Amino acid sequence: MNVNQLVNLLQELAPPSLQESYDNAQLITGNPSQDVTGAILTLDCTEEVIDEAINKNCNIVIAHHPIVFRGLKKLTGSNYIERAIIKAIKNDIAIYAIHTNLDHIANGVNREIGARLGLQNMRILSPKRNTLTKLQTYVPIKHLEQVQQALFNAGAGNIGAYDECSFTSEGTGTFRAGESAKPFVGSLGKRHSEKEIKLEVIFENHLENNIIKNLRKSHPYEEVAYDTIPITNINPEVGSGMLGELNRAIPETEFLATLSKAFKLKVIRHSKLLNKKVHKVALCGGAGSFLLPQAIAQNADIFISSDFKYHEFFDAEDELVILDIGHFESEQFTPHLLAQYLEDKNVTFAVLLSEVKTNPIHYYIQ
Repeated sequence: MNVNQLVNLLQELAPPSLQESYDNAQLITGNPSQDVTGAILTLDCTEEVIDEAINKNCNIVIAHHPIVFRGLKKLTGSNYIERAIIKAIKNDIAIYAIHTNLDHIANGVNREIGARLGLQNMRILSPKRNTLTKLQTYVPIKHLEQVQQALFNAGAGNIGAYDECSFTSEGTGTFRAGESAKPFVGSLGKRHSEKEIKLEVIFENHLENNIIKNLRKSHPYEEVAYDTIPITNINPEVGSGMLGELNRAIPETEFLATLSKAFKLKVIRHSKLLNKKVHKVALCGGAGSFLLPQAIAQNADIFISSDFKYHEFFDAEDELVILDIGHFESEQFTPHLLAQYLEDKNVTFAVLLSEVKTNPIHYYIQ
């Protein structure tokens, strides 16, 4: 497998189109045609991680956080970003970042956090809009099944826990073939009427090229009539944060102890405890304070995230308890998620979790 094939595999999991506008989730350095000798998985790409990749004969680092967020105007080694990039290029190490696009998928960073806490009935806390498109096309009755299946194979028709979803209605299509045409039915120069099925399916925006490719390949007509219509509906499979329930309600202090053990926490910053049982849990890996209103609106008992500022703890308003466990700590298991995904795909190269602790925050405990 070469770097480009590996990138395509990762983009099947978390399409780049799902990343935030400020993000830089992509191949940052490296030759796409280079064969992969091994992959180091890490939360952050630092110079020490590049050294680790060199020492372990791995020529790609897959990081959650992009080492380059904004354009670099020089590469002189004056800071840790430039030094890591220079060392990666000198040693033919590719760097791939998979950031907010991995945050936004239903089986991404936040589900991993929830799974480690034993949450059930998990769903996205703040689903996104404008990520779906509806396709309408018109198919001869006898060819409906083959076109329908081709669209399903390309990823159309997935809605929540259901797949192969579509709607059909019967009508009559008309057309007249010009002199240069090679019509599947009808005659040159004569208007033709054909009993057809109007087929409608929904798909995620990033799948459009493959959807249309499969439509054209499976459709019997020389000229395929279709419409693609943007949909503003909420997509329950894409968005920020996660919401789930414990299998039994437990005291707040018991939940804090469980959380601390599961995530190996040295400290938890939190708002005032409310002396209530914890059943519904909201969470967001990384900096998630922007989701506090949604967590309150969903009647969560606890909201786990990081990077809360001093005054933001007041915003809990005694509606729930904010638990700030640290940015690194909240996302520390992301490399494990990626490792499991690649192992499930049966890649033929070594997939290694980085042994470098990249957390830039340290704690003094007296």
